[in-house]
Amino acid sequence: MYVNKNLPLKTMLQTGVMHLVWIMAWTGLVLFLFRYLNIQWIRVPWTAVAVVGTAVSFYIGFKNNQAYDRLWEARKIWGAITNLSRMWGSNLRGFITPQFSEKSVSDDHLGAIIRKMIYRHIAYLYALRAQLLVPAPWEHMSLNSRVASVNRKRMQKYGAGIFEHDHHHVMTAHLEKEEHETLRAMVNIPTHIIDLQSQQLKHLRRENLIDDFRHMELQRLLNDMYTSQGQAERIKKFPLPRQYGNASRIFVAIFIFLLPFGLITEFGKCGSVGIWLFVPVVSIIAWIFLMMELVGDYSENPFEGLGNDVPMLSICRNIEIDLKQMIQDPDIPESIKAQNGVLM
Repeated sequence: MYVNKNLPLKTMLQTGVMHLVWIMAWTGLVLFLFRYLNIQWIRVPWTAVAVVGTAVSFYIGFKNNQAYDRLWEARKIWGAITNLSRMWGSNLRGFITPQFSEKSVSDDHLGAIIRKMIYRHIAYLYALRAQLLVPAPWEHMSLNSRVASVNRKRMQKYGAGIFEHDHHHVMTAHLEKEEHETLRAMVNIPTHIIDLQSQQLKHLRRENLIDDFRHMELQRLLNDMYTSQGQAERIKKFPLPRQYGNASRIFVAIFIFLLPFGLITEFGKCGSVGIWLFVPVVSIIAWIFLMMELVGDYSENPFEGLGNDVPMLSICRNIEIDLKQMIQDPDIPESIKAQNGVLM
């Protein structure tokens, strides 16, 4: 997530400068054919091109709205996970008591149980983040070699790559060795971590450390976490329908192809000096349309590790700090700070 008020022009140019180069080359070629080779039949009525441009504008607007909705929904999901995590920690501390047990239970024993379940939840958060960052076939990291290479470099400079985070170390530090070894064999680790929590609640109920009401309330929180996890997985595993994503790109390409043919006559009326404005002006118009397409394209996948992602690492770390402070854990990590104007 970019956190500066303004997106630096340098960052935008790094994204779109190569596109501007080929657009200017194409526009210059049309000018050369029309003015120096005197090929007059390449002219296209401007009205026809304007109609295409209007249609493309509406289509890009629709796509970008859908892409933004996916991004904002992803952020709301992680907001819900934050709230559920705080409730989970607070309820564990308030509900797990010796009140209903006939046996004597020490505060140290109860504290160890609460700490274990809170640590397990911290492992769950980081496991969910790691799972959501696995590249999907339609994301930029999985496209052809050139696009993937460019985006891997971009991720290292303006994405998840600039933040050092050892997922396996976090799992080892917050899970018991037996649990960690068992979970490594699972396909969906976060799902099974929640199941471990559910099984421990059953054990606590059997020992009368919680009653039926508290058991149901804590299980409800786990069920809500499953709901949020499923919502995040839906966004991750179901792309913006390709008929919308790919069609938008094709329509923009058609418009950029036609634009010089539609405007060459208009600029020809400006005389020998005005005709030289043709290349820069037409290129800027075409580049704006292309950048609008790219903005939507890079916003539709909010879990791919690039600079416009939901800042999952920062959210996980903030939750970890909150939960550990609840149990007065001495090992409180630092919050994640933005780097290069990006918070992940």
